[in-house]
Amino acid sequence: MAQRNHRSPLPPNPRPPRTGPPRQAHPSTVKLVPPSQMPKLGRGGSLQSRQAMVHSLAHTESWAIDLSWDIIARFGKQEAMPVEFFTDFVKVAQDEGRHFSLLASRLEEMGSFYGALPAHDGLWDSATATSDDLLARLAVEHCVHEARGMDVLPTTIARFRNGGDEKTAGLLESVVYPEEITHCAAGVKWFKYVFLRSMGKGLDGNEEDAVIEKFHEVVRKHFRGPLKPPFNEEARKAAGFGPQWYEPLAVKESKTTTTIAF
Repeated sequence: MAQRNHRSPLPPNPRPPRTGPPRQAHPSTVKLVPPSQMPKLGRGGSLQSRQAMVHSLAHTESWAIDLSWDIIARFGKQEAMPVEFFTDFVKVAQDEGRHFSLLASRLEEMGSFYGALPAHDGLWDSATATSDDLLARLAVEHCVHEARGMDVLPTTIARFRNGGDEKTAGLLESVVYPEEITHCAAGVKWFKYVFLRSMGKGLDGNEEDAVIEKFHEVVRKHFRGPLKPPFNEEARKAAGFGPQWYEPLAVKESKTTTTIAF
């Protein structure tokens, strides 16, 4: 007589465990310090200031590479995301890798190198805080942080140009800036998809108000403090990120009063 198997049956199609390292590997030559200990970058008026600015940009791109691959490894299969999700974030990772290579090369042309200055890993801190929540990861890293980069890049480009560094200004203006808009657009697109799927609806549904309300809820829970204006409305609009998404988040919530953060 065959023995009966007394083990409890597994639930159908169990969700695979999340994968991905707790912290991505980085070159040992790059000294990481807390954000509060970072030296000021300056305004691009001197070669030293421009080197510091390019170093900071290259470091940001290095984290962006890791974040793009991490969202694929950590959430793609586990959340049963469609093939287009993988395609979009592989493209983002490729773009960020190219940005890093171009900026690191430019830094060497300027007489410095990646690792010559300290850097911080604030972006990875927020990635760690959202490592178990795809909606939070998309909202904070791929919408809020990406959009902040779009906000400050025009000023950064102007500082290089005013400092006489047309080559770096042109690189940022013609390559990095337009591609960062597409990266933010990917974050917005997949935030909508994940939320609407959880509601049993598709992307073609007329649920924009509900999506934005959820975005506000997630950002207020997982992002520290209000968003910081001024906002690059043109670039954000091109990414599908209208003012109704972010302007209410520039207001600090209080039980008694609300104030605009400047």
